[in-house]
Amino acid sequence: MSLKNVRLEVMNFLEKDVDALMEKYLIPIDNIWQPTDFLPNSETTDAAFFEELREIRALANELPYDFWVVLVGDMITEEALPTYESWLMDVEGVDQVNEGGNGWSKWVKQWTAEENRHGDVLNKYLYLSGRVNMKEIEKTTHYLIADGFDIGTDRDPYKNFVYTSFQELATYISHNRVAKLAKDKGNKRLSKMCKIISGDEMRHHLAYREFVKTILKYDPSEMMLAFEDMMRKKIFMSA
Repeated sequence: MSLKNVRLEVMNFLEKDVDALMEKYLIPIDNIWQPTDFLPNSETTDAAFFEELREIRALANELPYDFWVVLVGDMITEEALPTYESWLMDVEGVDQVNEGGNGWSKWVKQWTAEENRHGDVLNKYLYLSGRVNMKEIEKTTHYLIADGFDIGTDRDPYKNFVYTSFQELATYISHNRVAKLAKDKGNKRLSKMCKIISGDEMRHHLAYREFVKTILKYDPSEMMLAFEDMMRKKIFMSA
């Protein structure tokens, strides 16, 4: 049996457990936070809305230039989600077509839906802060999505799970550190926002790590070879 067929067989075998993993690592839509939970309420009175807006802008002035560079990088990474989803949907073993798709395609769609909120809330916050050139940021994001990028995994599910395990951990670290910096400057709203984003990233990291651990159990040699290949290439991210 070819290498490709072995990995596809393992993916098909593990697919039966994906629904349980979704229950374990993803949160129902009605229970999870949404961007509006951290932004001024546009349905309230003008006075209340603009008071919240003034607070956001005043606290934003306390944050240094380097901070905004990192926050913009985090946002652009999150806004590149269409690239991540299209890449993962093309991985061997992910079926998004036949009979409505399989468990893996459901995972990718639900994971994407959770991740999508991160870019939304960061984009809106940056816009309201008045501290960055949103037109240039929007153009950068546009270029990134239009150009796409090669994460070095091909359509190999093992390599993709190694990549996403590290990628989710990296985003957790970045958002968590930004949350701490914002808290140190007294910006509780931004700190809480970045902290809860980092919590999502940690859940997703644990999920992809479990995928890797499970494959190691059933196909250890090939999983280790995929891991070695990704370590030699090095894990890189869009930002």
